[in-house]
Amino acid sequence: MKRALVTGGHGFVASNLARALLERGDAVSVLDLAPPPHSGLALQGIDGEVELLEVDLRDAPAVEAAISSGEFEVVFHLAAQTLVGPAMADPTQTFEVNVRGTWSLLEACRRADLPAVIVASSDKAYGPSDELPYRETMRLRPASPYEASKAAADAIALSYPPSFGLPVAVTRFANIYGGGDPNFSRLIPEAIAAVLDGRRPQIRSDGSPERDFLYVSDAVAAYLAVEHAVGAGGPGAGEAFNAGGERPYAVAEVLQTIVDVSGTDLQPEFLGTGNPAGEIDRQYVDSTKLRELTGWRPEVDLRDGLIRTLDWYRDHAELRPVSAAQAG
Repeated sequence: MKRALVTGGHGFVASNLARALLERGDAVSVLDLAPPPHSGLALQGIDGEVELLEVDLRDAPAVEAAISSGEFEVVFHLAAQTLVGPAMADPTQTFEVNVRGTWSLLEACRRADLPAVIVASSDKAYGPSDELPYRETMRLRPASPYEASKAAADAIALSYPPSFGLPVAVTRFANIYGGGDPNFSRLIPEAIAAVLDGRRPQIRSDGSPERDFLYVSDAVAAYLAVEHAVGAGGPGAGEAFNAGGERPYAVAEVLQTIVDVSGTDLQPEFLGTGNPAGEIDRQYVDSTKLRELTGWRPEVDLRDGLIRTLDWYRDHAELRPVSAAQAG
């Protein structure tokens, strides 16, 4: 039985990953703060099956103690401040969590001599680029606090294999979506909540920005593929890996697909022009490297993924935000 640690375990993606690790027979611990009102672990029905280590990533001694006592064989580091807006409003906290927190975790992993560490970066680390799709060989050119925090953590992580021999790989995944994402400032969960609640979906742009979308089960499969490439002296150590949905979609197209699969006539409302401040206009990744090394490829296309996501939020109305009209 493998012992695995997932940081940020209450989160949307991390809780899905924790469930997959349990299903393959691992003993799973998660490192996170105290459970929020709607922990992803509870939504996955596994909160009683994992060990919860209540640790703040910014507390380096506590991180050290958690790692050194666990005898873990793999660490998946997904804990982060993940939202662009809060990063713009409070870059200091974002840097503390995403950069210092990652550094503290890597130091603890180094001293524990762990056999495999996978660090979640982001496609946002590449920054704006006229050259698309993003490929792992491209230079990281962050242009906002969130992008900079992910690029810095990315660079720190990739310095550990050549410097210390720690088997670390970095993941730069596209926008991950699916049922259970509690962050309704994001495009897909908010638009789905809107149509389910009888509201027109609103977007802060004119709908022209393009994004790459990865369904959550495909993201989990990609994490496991990267782990396989890193462990047991595999060729993935010291490497970065993209994973995405194989093609970009304009925001307007995503919204229209949500309207179509919902069976409503609630046409999207576009509140802005161009791209919102602090966000990249066009971004999508090339997943060739991961596919050729591991055989991974996404299995859920956007329309099918949106249907699954809509069905999940329909069945979990208590998680959808209460609109002003509903409150009144």
